[in-house]
Amino acid sequence: MDRHRTPRQTCGALLALTTAGALLLTGCSADGNHVNGPNHTTATRAPAPSQAQGGETDAPSDHLSTFALDVDTASYGYARRTLADGGRPDPSTIRPEEFVNSFRQDYRTPEHNGFTVTVDGARTSEPNWSLVRVGLSTRPADDTDARPPAALTFVIDVSGSMDQPGRLDLAKKSLDTMTDRLRDDDSVALVTFSEHAETVLPMTRLGGHRAEIHDAVDGLAALSSTNLGEGVETGYATAVEGLRRNATNRVVLISDGLANDGETDPNAILKRIDGDRREYGITLFGVGVGSDYGDALMERLADKGDGHTVYISDTATAADVFCRQLPQNIDLVARDAKAQVAFDPHTVAEFRLIGYRDRKVADKDFRNDQVDGGEIGPGHTVTALYAVRTNPGTDGHLATATVRWLDPNTRSPHENTGSMETGALHDSVWTASPRFQVTAVAAYFADALAGGDYDMPGSQDLGKLQARAATLARTTEDKDVSDLATAIREADRSNSAS
Repeated sequence: MDRHRTPRQTCGALLALTTAGALLLTGCSADGNHVNGPNHTTATRAPAPSQAQGGETDAPSDHLSTFALDVDTASYGYARRTLADGGRPDPSTIRPEEFVNSFRQDYRTPEHNGFTVTVDGARTSEPNWSLVRVGLSTRPADDTDARPPAALTFVIDVSGSMDQPGRLDLAKKSLDTMTDRLRDDDSVALVTFSEHAETVLPMTRLGGHRAEIHDAVDGLAALSSTNLGEGVETGYATAVEGLRRNATNRVVLISDGLANDGETDPNAILKRIDGDRREYGITLFGVGVGSDYGDALMERLADKGDGHTVYISDTATAADVFCRQLPQNIDLVARDAKAQVAFDPHTVAEFRLIGYRDRKVADKDFRNDQVDGGEIGPGHTVTALYAVRTNPGTDGHLATATVRWLDPNTRSPHENTGSMETGALHDSVWTASPRFQVTAVAAYFADALAGGDYDMPGSQDLGKLQARAATLARTTEDKDVSDLATAIREADRSNSAS
């Protein structure tokens, strides 16, 4: 567990610098102000590591938290599937940020490209501890017809393990449906892999060729072992060969992640495609399937391959991913997006970020645009939840959050900020807005499945969480929240039976 304590006493010069910075930052609005360019400085900007450390940019900052944005949801999807099958997910597969990011949020959306930044929070039942939510939101795509054309290379696992129900059959059905939904000026290519990889269909325009694409999909059949490394490498080579300028070029990997042949180390696989990924800006979208699922491999590939992962367990989730999420979010609005949260050492004694363990970035690298961040599409929300212990009897500025991203076309940097005061903390998590409560329930649920590894303050037993989720499902009229209540009930039953 990473825990950060903010010093209340320090040398006079550093204290004066920190206090002055805090006073400047207190004036920030809750929804933030927009900053263009790497050298533009305003009072609303969170202090860079060099400012916070008196110029010592290589020293760790104990009041800053920096991470790459992540919109993965596979951890939650796989946990739900495992619980529905009567099992219990391995704690190592539980990532709270992916539970939280699976749900609709109530953040204000920007009028133009970029992000809004929302910071809010509520007190927990544990004295002086609060949950603070940092919410980032992008503007939804106005019209799928207005986006650039897409060039999608589907890399499909046809190994023997994919022959089980809910794997290759689900992928084929999804691809057939999606083929009918994409635009005529979009293109697709198909690469399969088992013992070896093969390009089944080179990059092909949809217009006038849908029957040919359907035939290629229908001919997919499970074979033998899983050489996932060769599949990804061949997929990127096929994507480069069929690269379309002024289009969104993406590799979509569909697999159960159970690599057992050839290169199986994700870092080595990523090294093979690193040149293509960087030179041509080809992003990776991972789609996980199967009750036995190589979560760690798929998640690592997507995180370091400038993409994200989802998990599909049935035709409903498959239709949502392939027919809504993928077509609507083909385009990107931000590359290498990072967030940095500056906690005020006067009011905050201690904080910890719930999750994002493999997405952390050195504080000094927040404005280093050579350091990878996250790739974010239109209509996405990203939520980071913090456990924060405030100093008793203190009031004032609590935290400022800054998001930095690169324009996907020009690579120019942009920033936006948001902040909050201690007085804005709700008296209780359970009297905060319904969407804040959903966020809290999802995070508490993840912590429970992980055996309390994330040490969330004010945690509750599964029975109480299930009741809260059920109430929130009725309040929000949101099926996803109802599914959360079901998953918590199944986990509670699993506990009782064991």
